[in-house]
Amino acid sequence: MPDLTINGAQIHYQEFGAGAETILFSHGLLMSGKMFRDQVAVFADRYRCITFDHRGQGKSQVTPAGYDMDSLTEDATALIRKLDCAPCHFVGLSMGGFVGMRLAIKYPELLKSLTLMETTADPEPEENKGPYRRLAFIGRWLGFRLVLKPVMQIMFGRSFLTDTKRAPLRKHWEAHLTGLRRIGTSRAAHGVINREGVYPQLGNIHLPTLILVGDEDVATPLAKSERMQAAIEHSVLVVIPKAGHSSSIEEPEAVNTALNRFFNSIQNL
Repeated sequence: MPDLTINGAQIHYQEFGAGAETILFSHGLLMSGKMFRDQVAVFADRYRCITFDHRGQGKSQVTPAGYDMDSLTEDATALIRKLDCAPCHFVGLSMGGFVGMRLAIKYPELLKSLTLMETTADPEPEENKGPYRRLAFIGRWLGFRLVLKPVMQIMFGRSFLTDTKRAPLRKHWEAHLTGLRRIGTSRAAHGVINREGVYPQLGNIHLPTLILVGDEDVATPLAKSERMQAAIEHSVLVVIPKAGHSSSIEEPEAVNTALNRFFNSIQNL
């Protein structure tokens, strides 16, 4: 399981499969590259698939600073260059989407396409900041087990949370969340909460862009995706039924179908 030293941090990544083109997967807050395992399983037979963990999360190093979105974008930029995978298909979910938009605006030559999943170009709404800061504070000082229920309700949709057949999968992700490293996760959370928006710059994105959103996403609801689609020329919006804020986990087949259709549509561009 390799690591790279990037901008003063040990960044953990994994490679799967091989192909002339690379898909780089960028996870959301509280998660890791493992949230894309169902996508990697499908696309690694014909693409080089790379997942990585943002600093402070997953198996990457907890650093004193560098959790703002611009710094995370520079981390991703350096990773793409060090792994010689440009131009790549960048797939970013939530926080990963914040990074993906900044990459597409600042370093479009590094990307062949952009996929934005359950994300937004706007800053965090003021009404969310207080509750999210309280969750981060409790997680940091008392542990994430105490806030597991509200966090699960943010991360997943009601269909996933109430499906008895997926109880083992829920238990897996509950264990992941309760095992989060407190300091790194808290720092990453504040980077998300305090981020600036990039909506005025979306008109500068001219890459093929796919926008995916679960119809049960309460963290970044459909209107956020519709707003991005209106601002990004020729972007495509696909709504994933019965998915919340983690559609790659909740409805992997629907996500894989949308990604496959999108990648095939731009093969000759």
